Amino acid sequence: MSQSTNALGEFLRARRELVTPERAGIPGGGVRRVPGLRREEVAMLAGISADYYLRLERGRDRRPSLQVLESIARVLELDDDHFAHLLTLVAEVPRRRTPRPRKPTVPAGALKLLESLTQPAFIEDRYFDILASNGAARALSPSLAAGGNQLRDLFLDPAEQALHPEWETVTECFVANLRQAVGNDIDDPRFIELTGELTLASPRFRQLWARHEVRGQRGTPLRLDHPQVGAMTLNRERLAIDGADGLMLVVYHPDAGSADAGKLALLVSAALPTAEPERVAR
Repeated sequence: MSQSTNALGEFLRARRELVTPERAGIPGGGVRRVPGLRREEVAMLAGISADYYLRLERGRDRRPSLQVLESIARVLELDDDHFAHLLTLVAEVPRRRTPRPRKPTVPAGALKLLESLTQPAFIEDRYFDILASNGAARALSPSLAAGGNQLRDLFLDPAEQALHPEWETVTECFVANLRQAVGNDIDDPRFIELTGELTLASPRFRQLWARHEVRGQRGTPLRLDHPQVGAMTLNRERLAIDGADGLMLVVYHPDAGSADAGKLALLVSAALPTAEPERVAR
């Protein structure tokens, strides 16, 4: 899949199509060829010329002032995550001189911590590749084994989709976080490979990717419908690993003393014990 060299223009177009004229305070009468705001309407509301906004969308001007960006962000209703992403698309950010390693190295201390945890836990990179996992994680879902990719499984594996009763919300969150994690590093080979595969194979992914949503993943409850123990809610925490760029330790844990804690303990105890976490060899 080829990546556009005009990431700023793609982002602006996608976001203005999500703002209706009514929400922007513009009469929506007449035939409209676009679902959201027209370019000239964004320019008018932002207090800039239509010609200048057109140059931004077409990639002819990549150095707008902060004041202009703030005005456009207000019109397009960008929150803090989206505005931070917008800044990465216009800032003069130097490209990495060396490519990222194909196989990220998980620090030995992080693997020891992973092995010691009794709750489902795994280590992921910024593309949601699973680099290592413990037995409790694999008992919760076989897709959490090392070497898997959570995005691919969420969009392409019916068993993984059935595990998530709030699948639509979960997929929105993952795609938005991928946008934030990659930022303007769109030439990254792994990023191109993954988004290319999912764009071709999943209409749902294509729909979400075209929206250019940007959102960081934060600690949140996750509802699951497990085929062995039924419905349960687990808390999902993502913890950055020091000295490992982009690697996160993810832990699923229930509320103490809850019925969900009992279900998870039953599920994990029924699985074969694993002495050492699995590690990926991609």
